[in-house]
Amino acid sequence: MGKIIQLDEALSNKIAAGEVVERPASVVKELVENALDAGSTIIEIDVEEAGLAKIRITDNGEGIEESDVLKAFYRHATSKIRDENDLFRIRTLGFRGEALPSIASVSRLELATSTGDAPGTKIVLEGGKVVTVEKYSSRKGTDILVTDLFFNTPARLKYVKTIHTELGNITDLVNRLALSHPEVSFRLVHNGKKLLHTNGNGDVRQVLAAIYGMGIAKLLVPIEGRSLDYHISGYASMPEVTRASRNYISTMINGRFIKNYPLSKAILEGYHTLLPIGRYPIVLLNVQMDPILVDVNVHPSKMEVRISKEAELNALVIQTISDAFKQRQLIPSGAKPEKGERRASEQTALELDGSSGTSGFSREKAAGPASTSGLNFNSKNDGLRQEVNTSSVGFAAIPERKYEQSWPSLPDRVKEALLPKAEGSMGFNQVPEEHIADNAVPTSVPEDRKRVPRMYPIGQMHGTYILAQNENGLYIIDQHAAQERIKYEFFREKVGKVESELQEMLVPITFEYSTDECLKIQEYKAELERVGVFLEDFGPNSFIIRSHPQWLPPGEEKEVIEEMIEQLLSMKKVDIKKLREEAAIMMSCKGSIKANRHLRNDEIQALLDELREASDPFTCPHGRPIIVHFSSYEMEKLFKRVM
Repeated sequence: MGKIIQLDEALSNKIAAGEVVERPASVVKELVENALDAGSTIIEIDVEEAGLAKIRITDNGEGIEESDVLKAFYRHATSKIRDENDLFRIRTLGFRGEALPSIASVSRLELATSTGDAPGTKIVLEGGKVVTVEKYSSRKGTDILVTDLFFNTPARLKYVKTIHTELGNITDLVNRLALSHPEVSFRLVHNGKKLLHTNGNGDVRQVLAAIYGMGIAKLLVPIEGRSLDYHISGYASMPEVTRASRNYISTMINGRFIKNYPLSKAILEGYHTLLPIGRYPIVLLNVQMDPILVDVNVHPSKMEVRISKEAELNALVIQTISDAFKQRQLIPSGAKPEKGERRASEQTALELDGSSGTSGFSREKAAGPASTSGLNFNSKNDGLRQEVNTSSVGFAAIPERKYEQSWPSLPDRVKEALLPKAEGSMGFNQVPEEHIADNAVPTSVPEDRKRVPRMYPIGQMHGTYILAQNENGLYIIDQHAAQERIKYEFFREKVGKVESELQEMLVPITFEYSTDECLKIQEYKAELERVGVFLEDFGPNSFIIRSHPQWLPPGEEKEVIEEMIEQLLSMKKVDIKKLREEAAIMMSCKGSIKANRHLRNDEIQALLDELREASDPFTCPHGRPIIVHFSSYEMEKLFKRVM
């Protein structure tokens, strides 16, 4: 007798549930996506015990007709696609027809639905088997109740994490769904406590504020870029706002939240040297494209996708984010804001955004009850409105002050430079919109386009930090980081221009590898020769090099060439751009001023002037800040001269 049998439908559904329903958050994802596909504008998610005891999803969508209610629980039954051609133009979040039968097979499920034109229908299932089907008086929309999740699959239940972990997964998922659909009002409740409530007026800034808080939302920079195939938009945090993981990077394609490592990597490359090592920004990136350019049918949970022309999209993301920050002053404030006080960097961000009616956050007062995020939303106004005395995230306006125009210790030419400029002239915190610096080091940047204000040295602290001032307050500059940035931009331009010049060595460098690695190196040796590294056989498993490209940092030739060979072994090609970047960083770090080096005033002034000429003068190549600013108002607050 043969050994092969066909599994019954109940067991098949449980196996499918293992792919689709990994945890309570998976149930929330599938059901909320169905609600979105049904055209809902209000979606309520009510969970108990992180979804293990109860998950209730209520929407005001188009509902399900009575004749389709039973069909909805058949495997691979869907209204989203008709034939294989539809797979190439998927515009809905769900399309496989696996969600409802998979969820029903591992839980007790009740569904009440109505199209609004006739009496509704209520169906009850237990472990995938239909218990009752009856007519039901229901409003237009669908109400799904899932209880006792994994009651009949103890093996799956055994691997569920703690309540806090599972609730965190649900909250994270709903946050991202709300970000990808700001036109829908989401309400998330856990054990009777409201965790999230968005108003669904289509303004993604208000969703960002509801999730991250007003303080963070004000430090998010709008980004937008377009090519022939892609349109990207969203928000990216200022470099001073970072997190310890990539989880705060949200990427959407045609309204679908996805995880795509190359796209996340492109976002980080857009920041380039603005981020410290090991820190990640808060980013919302929405990509609009023709559905034929993306394949969403590559993973059961539909979280991973394949993108056509991926290199073109990544290049657009890098350029768009890079350009967004090259138009801004990125000097962080050194003062810790008190309750109800706005940070200087937030004020700068608001001033820069406030010129366009679509990107600034409104700071006016508004009447009405506060939301869960501490904000008062007013649908009649495009901006965010809040009460100044809101306890959680209120920001009091900084009063205008008239500073005395007298600095007796400064020369006359300095006093003249520090006087307030005439009305209409370019302020220190402004950068014209048309100015977008390129990667090359500018030979001379016009005075009104320099992103760092003119500063006048006061002295040094511990031979490490430069103290400088102007009419905007006090500046503290890390002298090592400042010169590191200046030298990095010089070396980046220098090594980028070198093509094929070789430097002969007095003593050849020897490299030894295992037999299998030697075979791979022999196969792709032409890649190394293309970038000026010529390997000669030297014994059975050894190579020697008699010359090397001139741009390699002195004393580091062997390490850089070894990294080239490692790239060749792992990727079958050599990323010369990345290697030259690392070489420029290495040379700039080793040749810069070290700590405990005391400088004369003229040396300090020369360093500050050179820094103003840099294309990105705010961080060193490793992402550490160069300048910290204390405004005059912040200094007066510290000494209680103003209250």
